[in-house]
Amino acid sequence: MRFFEACMLRFRPILMTTMAALLGALPLALGTGMGYELRRPLWYHDCGGTDLESVAHVYTTPVVYLAFDRLRLRMQGKQQGVLDHGTGPVPSAAD
Repeated sequence: MRFFEACMLRFRPILMTTMAALLGALPLALGTGMGYELRRPLWYHDCGGTDLESVAHVYTTPVVYLAFDRLRLRMQGKQQGVLDHGTGPVPSAAD
């Protein structure tokens, strides 16, 4: 699986989780009742942390996935005694 495909495969759940967290914290931002001045900074913190976390996940999740996928392929190749690097055709016995 290529890097872009891995990103797009995991982008939707990350985006859905982020939007749920941001919309769940929306009453903190829009509240005007008693003590709203104490809750509004909590919303800023929650919103900034969620945004930073989402960006980190979008970039790191595919990288970690690809690293484990390459490790899995390398381990399978060692178990079979052959590593396929995709370098071209395998030489025949006559060569």
